[in-house]
Amino acid sequence: MSDYKKRFLASIFLKDEKAVRSFSDPTVINNDPAILAQEYSNSNVDGIIVFDLSAAGDDKAHEKALDIIKDICKASDVPVIGAGNVKRMEDIKKLLYAGCKKACLNFSKTGNIEILTEVSEKFGKDKIIACFSEPRQIDLIKEDVLKFVSELIYVGFNADNKAFPECEMPITVITDDSSFAQKPYKLFEMETRISGISGNVINDNALNISEYKEVCLENGIDILRLEPKFSFADLKKNSDGMVPVIVQDYRTDQVLMLAYMNEEAYNKTLSTGKMTYFSRSRNKLWLKGETSSHFQYVMSLTADCDLDTILAKVKQIGAACHTGSYSCFFNEIASKDYSEKNPQKVLDSVFDVIKDRKVNPREGSYTNYLFDKGLDKILKKVGEEATEMVIAAKNEGSNEIVYEMSDFLYHMMVLMAEKNVSWEEITDELSRR
Repeated sequence: MSDYKKRFLASIFLKDEKAVRSFSDPTVINNDPAILAQEYSNSNVDGIIVFDLSAAGDDKAHEKALDIIKDICKASDVPVIGAGNVKRMEDIKKLLYAGCKKACLNFSKTGNIEILTEVSEKFGKDKIIACFSEPRQIDLIKEDVLKFVSELIYVGFNADNKAFPECEMPITVITDDSSFAQKPYKLFEMETRISGISGNVINDNALNISEYKEVCLENGIDILRLEPKFSFADLKKNSDGMVPVIVQDYRTDQVLMLAYMNEEAYNKTLSTGKMTYFSRSRNKLWLKGETSSHFQYVMSLTADCDLDTILAKVKQIGAACHTGSYSCFFNEIASKDYSEKNPQKVLDSVFDVIKDRKVNPREGSYTNYLFDKGLDKILKKVGEEATEMVIAAKNEGSNEIVYEMSDFLYHMMVLMAEKNVSWEEITDELSRR
């Protein structure tokens, strides 16, 4: 079990479309669970477990919870695990389609045990987690658990309960036991199979996760973290003993800024997951966003071929530039009149025009003609263009199919605008597959 990196996971308990304190405490802690998920995600947790606490049989509430879980998955940059109100294979599918990395079967419910084989074979063992509150719920079907489940979640764990299932599998414990708040490594030392800690012991201390990880490392606990393949000593420094860092938006690849790191800034960035630089003008360490709250959360760090420059892909909060501009690079020096070749920028540009036509109609616009005619007309055109694309694919030569595919994509984007679907939602879904 020591092969498993130890993790800290936040928990969100959904009830009546709000985030509540716990399974048994209905106190509302946030009216917008997606915002709470973003806060947890930004705090350096390794994942989020979402529990749908809507009443059994209340399908309407369950569907609303699934919509919120979808919003949570969009707001989070860490893996989301979906749990609660699972009764059939369809419920597992809905959680995964909402964007959850994995879905849970509650083994305190006999019906979930009965569908274990079916859901595991349908979606893959790596997508299925078993939740239990008593070890015997796992031990009674130990062989099936080992065959069809990737990990376990122990609900309601506390320091007085030393019993664990027999399965040699990674176990995440959900606990509110505050005795572990300052010394989380003690929980990992209690049982080697514990690979994750979640529950209010983490939620209540989310701002301390980076410190928790440092404490664990100091006590020999192998924690999931940003592990550099190069130490600062491996990098080539400039005359000031620093390395320049080019900062890029991880979603759009837009270059945001240029800054510098010394060894302390480099190590601080790795330990906290927040971009930290050395300010040459102030001659001190600089946590980006410390005063503005425009933090940059690390997605990846890459060194160039000479190991003398770092490319940082980040999630940028607010503006990167002190002027208020999103990027520091906005003073155009010179440019040619050229056609954009970046596929994403082209699609974004066309889609922006389509969305603008919907809000600001233009006389004689074909796009506005489609919007005026309504959804049925748009769907009819999407269908027609799809058929023409199929016919073109059967013909020789590539020009016709490129033309028909372009027509199809245009009409698809009109449909996206009509149904308020964004490219980000589409690409997020594709990246999960």
